[in-house]
Amino acid sequence: MALKFQMQQEEPADLDVTSFMNLMIVLVPVLLMSMTFTQISVHEIKLPDLNQAVQSSNEKPSQLEVVITPKKIDVFYPANRLIQTVDRVKTDDGDSYDFEKLSLVMREVKKQLNEKKDILIFSDKKVDYQTLVSTMDAVKSYKAVVAANLVEVELFPEVSLADMSVR
Repeated sequence: MALKFQMQQEEPADLDVTSFMNLMIVLVPVLLMSMTFTQISVHEIKLPDLNQAVQSSNEKPSQLEVVITPKKIDVFYPANRLIQTVDRVKTDDGDSYDFEKLSLVMREVKKQLNEKKDILIFSDKKVDYQTLVSTMDAVKSYKAVVAANLVEVELFPEVSLADMSVR
């Protein structure tokens, strides 16, 4: 007696993806809401003008300068004539520069030099990057309330950077 084996062909099972889709519908908005969006800002800077070094000694270049050292920030106008010194202040996080005072000094300078737009920032090698960027922010502009709106008021937007050893 011969046994006959009959193979039964099975139909492929249908996939039920509704529970997975329900999970995705809930999970995607939650992940999107928990994301932090970052804002990248770019500071435009200029190189110091080389023609100023070539100028004759009779001409005094009227350059507005900010000198950042590890202990203080000095503001000079014209070059080598000190206007104001901004010392470091104690904060909850430790010592930091008083950028609010620097901004106030720049506002007063802007009142005297209304047409001037350029500034030269000298930095010591020991000064960290964040201090340099915060100084650039303080000398470029400040926020003011005009007609119940917060606006950005321009001070000295054309920033040039130089190393302290050049000075």
